[in-house]
Order: sequence, then structure tokens, then C-alpha cells
Amino acid sequence: MARTSKGASAAPAPPKKPRFEKLRQIYTLAKNDDPQILVKLVGITLAVVLVGLVIGLVVKHPLYWSLVFLPLGVLAAFIYLTRRAERAAYNAIEGRPGASGAVLQGLRRGWSYSEEPVAVEGGRGQNMQDAAMVFRAVGRAGVVLIGEGPQGRASKLLLGEKRKVNRLTPNVPVTLFRVGSGEPNPKTGEEVLAPRDIVRRMGRLKKTLTPTEVTEVDRRLRALGAQRPPIPKGMDPNRVRSMGRGSQFR
Repeated sequence: MARTSKGASAAPAPPKKPRFEKLRQIYTLAKNDDPQILVKLVGITLAVVLVGLVIGLVVKHPLYWSLVFLPLGVLAAFIYLTRRAERAAYNAIEGRPGASGAVLQGLRRGWSYSEEPVAVEGGRGQNMQDAAMVFRAVGRAGVVLIGEGPQGRASKLLLGEKRKVNRLTPNVPVTLFRVGSGEPNPKTGEEVLAPRDIVRRMGRLKKTLTPTEVTEVDRRLRALGAQRPPIPKGMDPNRVRSMGRGSQFR
């Protein structure tokens, strides 16, 4: 077996990502939406420390209680920062084609989805503003279809995809969401949501399938294929991924 000479240097290790890189991205996202975010974060921290100081003055240990409340103040500021960044991320993609695909990246484990729509109607070339699209996710709650675009065409497309799913996977629950405004379509039973509410609403759906059944349903539905329009996969997915907790089915 060949030996490495003492003078030979080992292969350089890959550069490590900065420890606070993700925190920097979250802060940058929040600052772009609210230029006064730093002042607010400092104010929240100081407000919590002030509470500790008051308690300390009462019990005659102001320094001790101030130091005890300092990490609580930092934690409160961080929670506020992440919420503002999450709101900024949703504001950045709301109303843009493919927003539903990007939002799905915030799903927890146990869901299988695609950033690209499974059905598209309308739109020419790179102009997808007037196109209707349907995105699909499969989890223990069954199949969730999310439509976006002009109300009439989006509802029609949702109903068509629901029929396909029912034919291929009978007895599997199918939930319909439509992103946008207007009244729900009673023919489809769809629920109208804003992009920011999709993941939370999906998390409250009743679980009816086993993990094995989820895998089988997803396999069958993927056999249907997907239409791939000329739009970026999941508009600005990095904006939402930084706030999300999961991606593809694992």
C-alpha cells in the first residue's frame, strides 16, 4: 500500500459556511421590508431587560435580574425578526405566478410536492400573469390541489384535476384550495386562501393515510406527468425556503 510522504499536504477542506449566514439572510429579508427593523429589535431587547431591572429593583438585585432577562430579550427580538422576515417573504411572492409552488417549501416532513404546476391553462411564452395553474401535494391528509390565476379558469382547472385524482386514487381525500380573492366555487368545494395561509391550513387537515399509502398515492399521481410552463421553478424559492422547515417527502 502506498504511503503518503510526510511533506505532502492533505486535500484542502471545503470552506465552511458562516455560522450566522442564515441569520444574516433572515435579517436582510426583514430589513428590505422594514428599514427600521434594527431599531425595533434593540427596542424589544431593552424593553424586556427593563422589566428585569424593575423586578431587580424591587428585590434589591437589579444587576442580577437584568442579566437574567437579557437572553429573554434577545430571544423575543429574534422571534419578532423571524416573523417579520416570513411576512416579507410572502409579500415578495404574493400575486406572482408560481407563488403556490414556492410556499409549499414551508411544509413539514411527510408531504410530497412539486415546485412546478401539474396543470396549466393560458399564458404565452414568458407571460404567465394570466395563466391558471394547479399545484399538487400528497401527504397523510390525502391529496391537496392548489389553484392560482383567474378565478374562473383556476376553479375549472382545479375541478378537472380533482376528477383525474379521483379516477386514479379512489377513496383518497382531495382538498381544494384556490389562491386569490373572490367567493369559493360551490361546485368544487374549494377554499380561498392567501399564500401565507396555505401551509398552516394544510397542517390542520385530518390525517387519514399511512406513510406507505402516501408513497403509493404519490407514485400513481406522478405517473400522470406534469405540464412544465416556461416559468422559474417556484418563484424566488430561497425567500420562502429560509423560513420553511421541510421540502420534498422524506
